[in-house]
Amino acid sequence: MTVLPDDGLSLAAEFPDATHEQWQHLVEGVLRKSGKDVSGTAAEDALSTALEDGLRTRPLYSARDAAPDAGLPGFAPFVRGGRAEGNTAGGWDVRQRHTALTDGVVLADLENGVTSLWLVLGEGGIPVTELGRALDGVYLDLAPVVLDAGTEVEPAARELLRLYEERGVAKEAARGNLGADPLGHEARTGKSSDFTAVAGLARLCAEEYPGLRALTVDALPYHEAGGSAAQELGASLATGVAYLRELDEAGLTVEQAAAQLEFRYAATADQFLTIAKLRAARRLWARVTEVCGASSAQVQHAVTSPVMMSRRDPWVNMLRTTVATLAAGVGGAESVTVLPFDDALGLPDAFARRIARNTSTILIEESHLARVIDPAGGSWYVERLTDELAEAGWEFFQRVERAGGQAAALRSGRLGEDLAATWEARTGKLARRREPVTGVSEFPNLAEQLVAREPAPEPRSGGLPRVRRDEAYEALRARSDAHLAATGSRPRIFLAALGPAAAHTARLTFASNLFQAGGIEPVTAGTFAESGATEVCLCSSDALYEEQAESVAAEFRSAGAAQVFLAGRPGQYTDVDAYVFAGCDAVAVLSATLDRMGVS
Repeated sequence: MTVLPDDGLSLAAEFPDATHEQWQHLVEGVLRKSGKDVSGTAAEDALSTALEDGLRTRPLYSARDAAPDAGLPGFAPFVRGGRAEGNTAGGWDVRQRHTALTDGVVLADLENGVTSLWLVLGEGGIPVTELGRALDGVYLDLAPVVLDAGTEVEPAARELLRLYEERGVAKEAARGNLGADPLGHEARTGKSSDFTAVAGLARLCAEEYPGLRALTVDALPYHEAGGSAAQELGASLATGVAYLRELDEAGLTVEQAAAQLEFRYAATADQFLTIAKLRAARRLWARVTEVCGASSAQVQHAVTSPVMMSRRDPWVNMLRTTVATLAAGVGGAESVTVLPFDDALGLPDAFARRIARNTSTILIEESHLARVIDPAGGSWYVERLTDELAEAGWEFFQRVERAGGQAAALRSGRLGEDLAATWEARTGKLARRREPVTGVSEFPNLAEQLVAREPAPEPRSGGLPRVRRDEAYEALRARSDAHLAATGSRPRIFLAALGPAAAHTARLTFASNLFQAGGIEPVTAGTFAESGATEVCLCSSDALYEEQAESVAAEFRSAGAAQVFLAGRPGQYTDVDAYVFAGCDAVAVLSATLDRMGVS
C-alpha cells in the first residue's frame, strides 16, 4: 500500500526539476525533424514571434523573466488598476456608442445592460440641437453621458448642462465626460481649434461638477491610422501632457487637471497585447503625473477596434469583439464599448446592438471576469510584455516631445509618417497572409449574401486616414462582385489535383482559400474545358510535381490555359508560369490574375 504525502502535492518530489536548457534540447530535436538544425537560444528564437515596435513573443516564459514590481491596485504605478476595488463592485461600465438619432434605441440599450451612453454629436453624428430628444426618457442622474462633439464641444456641453438643470439633476449627481479633445479632433480632421473654451469647461467641472470630466484623450485616431500599440500609447501620453500644460496655464492644479482627463484606447482580438497595453498605459501616465508633482491614476475607456472589423463575413466580428472585450476587462479598463458586428456596414440593427450589449454581460455575469482584480497579473508573459510595451511607448512619447509635442508632430506630418510606415509594414503581412483575417483572407465564403444596413453618418475626415485590415481584399472582392453582376458568374480558376487525395488535399485547400480571397471561384470538378476558366493551378506533392508538373502544364496550355500556376515552393518547371505558396504576396497575385481575366 502506497501512502501519499499529507499535502497530496509532492508526487514528483523524488524527480529532479527540469532545466531551461533541457527544454531547449527537446525543442532542438523537434526543429531538427522539420529541417532546422539550430541549438540553444537559437532554437528558442526559431519559435519566437515578431511583434510590432521591435518586440518579440517568446515560446516560453519563466520566473527568470523579471519585470518591475506591478504594485497593488489603487497605488502608483497603478499597473494593476487605478482603483483599489478594481471592477469587482459590479463589473466595468458598459458604454454604448450612438451616432444617429433613432427612436427607442437609446432606451433599449439602457434597459438591457448598458450603463452609460457615448453620443457622437455635430459633424458625423447627432445634431447638437437634438441632444434633448436623444436623451428623452433617460434618467440623467443614473446614466452617465459621454459627449463626442468635435468643434461643437462648447455648445454641446452647455446643452447637456442645461438638460441637467432642467431635469432637476444635482450638480454632484451628474456623471460622464463633456468630451473635449482638440488634438484628437485635429488628428481626425486636420483642423486646429482654440483651447480657451475647453479650459473654461474644465474649470467649471473642477469647481462645480465633481462627477464630470471635461476632456477625452482619444487614441483611436492613431490606432485607426495604422499605428502600433506603442505609437498609440506614445501619442496618448503626448496629448495628455499637452492638455496638462494648457490646463496649468488656465489656473488648474496638476491634480485638478489630471482629474479632468479620460483616456480612450482600442482593444483588439490580440488579447495579451491589449491587456499589456492598458496596464502599460497606467504605468506610463503614473510616471507623467509623478514628474509633474502629483500621483494620479489613468481612467480608461476601451473600444473594440474598428480596424479589425471585416465587412465580409461580418458574423466573425462577434468573436473578435468578444476576445477584445475580455482583454479590455482583464486589462482593467473602467469603461468598455463593444462595437456591433455590423458597425463597418452602416447603422447597426437591433440584433447587432443586442449582441454587443450581451457580450459584456456574459463576460461579467457568467464568466465572472470582474470578480478578480487584474487576473493576468503575475503571469510571467503578461508582466514582461507590459514592461517591454511600456518601454516602447515611452520611447515613442519622447520622440513626439522632441518633435515639439503632439500638436507640432501632427501639423508637421511627422506623426502621420510614422503611423503610415507602421501600416505599410503591416499591410505587407496582410497581403502575404502572415496576419490572417478569418472570413476574408482565410476561409472566405464566395456564396455569402452581403449584409445590407442603413447608411451611417459620414465620420469626420480630412486628417489622418482610417485603415482596415480587410481593405485590400475588400477591393478585390468588389471587382469580383461587379463582374458577377455584369456577367452572371464570377471569374474562375481550374484547380487540377494530381495523384491521390493524400498527395493533393493540403495544397488544394490552400489554393482554394487563396483564390477565393480575391473573389476568384475555384473549380475542381469536371474538366478544364467544362470549367469556364481561363487559368489553371496544379495541386499535388513535390514528388508528383517532379514527375508530372511540366507535362501536365503543357497539356493545359495546349488546351487554352492563359496562365498555369503551381501550388507549392517555386521550382524550375518550364511550362509553369507562377507559383502560389505560403508567404507569397497574395494580393499582388490575385490582382494580376483579375487583370488578366479582364475583371476591372
